[in-house]
Amino acid sequence: MTPLLEYKTLLDVEDVKHLASIVGQAFIASASESESFLKSVGFENLRVICRDGKVAGGLATLPMGMWLGGQSVAMVGIAGVGIAPEYRGGGVAIALIQNMLQELYAKGTPISVLYPATQQLYRKAGYEQAGNYCTWEISTQDIRLNKPPLALQPIANLNCEILHQLYQQQAQLIHGYLDRHSSIWQRLTQSEEKETVYGYLIGNQEQPEGYIILSQHSQANQTVSQIRDWVVLSHAAAQTFWSFLANHRSTIKKVTWQSSVIDSLTLLLPEQTAKIQHQKRWMLRIVDVCKALQLRSYKLGVETELHLAVKDDLLTANNDKFILSIANGKGEVRQGGKGELQIDIQGLASLYTGLFTPHTLKLVGKLDAPDTALLAATEIFTNSTPWMADFF
Repeated sequence: MTPLLEYKTLLDVEDVKHLASIVGQAFIASASESESFLKSVGFENLRVICRDGKVAGGLATLPMGMWLGGQSVAMVGIAGVGIAPEYRGGGVAIALIQNMLQELYAKGTPISVLYPATQQLYRKAGYEQAGNYCTWEISTQDIRLNKPPLALQPIANLNCEILHQLYQQQAQLIHGYLDRHSSIWQRLTQSEEKETVYGYLIGNQEQPEGYIILSQHSQANQTVSQIRDWVVLSHAAAQTFWSFLANHRSTIKKVTWQSSVIDSLTLLLPEQTAKIQHQKRWMLRIVDVCKALQLRSYKLGVETELHLAVKDDLLTANNDKFILSIANGKGEVRQGGKGELQIDIQGLASLYTGLFTPHTLKLVGKLDAPDTALLAATEIFTNSTPWMADFF
């Protein structure tokens, strides 16, 4: 007899308890840690899949946005995907993800993003690599910028509107940055039992030009300053960022921060002593082709048309031909056309953010197109390398 799988969007107290236990085991976390995570996300954003009436696994959905081309596109982040050990390997995980995607499509969600524990599972559901998450490190002795041009003001309450405003100013300039969910803000600014979080405004308190949020801890017999979040909106703010960190060198040996694989902040350093400590790629799924292509912004000055033929075996409304017309930084999509650029839904994710060029995607078999269509796709989708500073 085929086991009965049921996808649930409305959870009762017992469902949440079972999910907390599964997530805790999957991510090697205590019961209190997993319960705290689920609570921060909001129980209304939790989803479970049951097998023969028992909770077999679940996940958290994070409704937020992603800045693409200077426009925030509605996006749902996926986090905390966990399957109970006794149900693994039986198709429960892919059924969970597929049901969730069908729900998102029905709600009109354009895109979804996640960090994969395993790529193979999420590729089956239509996700593909679409951007970078990168942690850098440097010794405080190597910064050697000691005179901050701007003042720094301690922030007494890190849950303040000015941080959100400054973040949004920077976020809209960075391709791939999040329009954050409240749980991400909470994680960045909330002190824990053994770790205090500190925050500083950069510049005049009335018109700050950035901020630094950090915590300090010991790691492998080294004292480390972990930059949890940062915004610099001017040259003076960038100089002050480094000077502030350099002036910790008597007590702090190393600094870590998140930035792009090609980090412009390091141009201010005297030598190439900063190095990448850790790098990971996040994956994106185009949930609604028309909405995704229309809602992001494009480069001004580009006026062209691209005829696509998209293959999507799960969300069949995407399995069609589309014409993407670009003008005045905006895209218009209509069904039909010649289908010159043939691409599956996974390849479209990488093309959409510009992580890989159309020529590269053709080389690795992710798309097929004549030279004219490749040229049009290159004009439309080539931009700065997509990255985000948040892990979820």
